[in-house]
Amino acid sequence: MRFRSREVERVEETWKQFVPSAVLHDVDPRRFLFDWHSEDLGGVSLVRYDLAAEVRSTAEPADQLLACRVDAVDGRISSAGAELDPARPWLTDGPRVHARWEHGARVTALVFDRTAVQEHARRISGDDRLVLRVTDLAPRDARSAEAWERMFAYLEDASATLTGDGDALLRAELGRHAVAMTLGAFPTTLQDAVRRPAQRSAAPATVRRALDFIADNAHQAITVEDVAAASHISTRGLQYAFRRALDTTPAECLRKARLDGAHRELQTGKPVRIPDLARRWGFAHPSRFAAAYRDVYGVSPSVTAQRHRR
Repeated sequence: MRFRSREVERVEETWKQFVPSAVLHDVDPRRFLFDWHSEDLGGVSLVRYDLAAEVRSTAEPADQLLACRVDAVDGRISSAGAELDPARPWLTDGPRVHARWEHGARVTALVFDRTAVQEHARRISGDDRLVLRVTDLAPRDARSAEAWERMFAYLEDASATLTGDGDALLRAELGRHAVAMTLGAFPTTLQDAVRRPAQRSAAPATVRRALDFIADNAHQAITVEDVAAASHISTRGLQYAFRRALDTTPAECLRKARLDGAHRELQTGKPVRIPDLARRWGFAHPSRFAAAYRDVYGVSPSVTAQRHRR
């Protein structure tokens, strides 16, 4: 969704679609100009807006996690009476956050469904009882804050190329990248869970089930967590089993299966645009797809296409 508006009510109504608790206070309509961009990334909402006005805002998510950064020369961010660093993003799973600026701001945010993110964290940790909670609104450190902002810029750039249902796999991959990077950037109960010993009881049969599932579903928007669930083992247990049995990772096997799928498609000789092929198989950047393809098959995708052209 993209639009520009000077109507305060429309802007607040739009923002509430993503964060129902969001409220704009003390807006001067004479200075108000709003430029909005949002994108659905497979259950994660990416939001970026520019607001040229003096504004106070409040967000208090109930069933969501909200990761946000307010870029304003005079921005002030606070929660429970404590000031947050306005130069860094913040993450809340419920505590009310207040933001204020006088001369306009760019707000970037990722809005996550709490239940979906907790399920993702449980699969990563292998702890089915994990209750995901944010333990500090501020990032873990300066490098984590910078990594989160680079990730957001990457997501916004990649999402600009998304079209319709044909990009479902890529859209889902971008959403999962947003979840993983955000959980890595901010202190949560996930960090304590992953320090516990991993499940190590995987048998070769588990690996075979996982490989069969990957082969049958690589064209779908599956994740390593999905592979683990289909193999009846935790994600960390699956990682251990693959390393022990194959000296590789489930993620690398999934990536190779998708490259194989793209390779088979090129061998059919049907006309295809390489960027479209890359997106269809979950690669956001054609150049990275081409490099990965060349590493595996020794030639570029375009060369394979030329050799099999009808």
